[in-house]
Amino acid sequence: MKFISTNQAPSAIGPYSQAIIANGMIFTSGQIAMDEKGVIVADDIANQTHQVMKNLFYVLEAANAHFNDVIKTTIFLTDMNNFAIVNEIYAHYFGHHKPVRSTVAVKTLPRNVLIEIDCIALAHADFHI
Repeated sequence: MKFISTNQAPSAIGPYSQAIIANGMIFTSGQIAMDEKGVIVADDIANQTHQVMKNLFYVLEAANAHFNDVIKTTIFLTDMNNFAIVNEIYAHYFGHHKPVRSTVAVKTLPRNVLIEIDCIALAHADFHI
């Protein structure tokens, strides 16, 4: 098992890791709309979704992976009325690659953000543990 950490994404706000590589897979913790300095970005769903996707990008990059390596994502939304906006932004980052996905409506998220996303990706051979 290898623990992944990058200062380009926010540090964990609890007793967990940004990501772990195990058995050829990368498991990321849920990313929220917090920048690398720990500041929550604007309170609109578009800006928050962009920040979450940037955070996932940097965590995956630290594990020598990219969005094309993602197998599954889980999206947590505090308001399902934001589903269409999130889909549009999400599609921009994944392009033609379409990992499997679950989207879950939740009452609240850490720091009262509007969205959280985690993912599972394939690790490259040089990062297998």
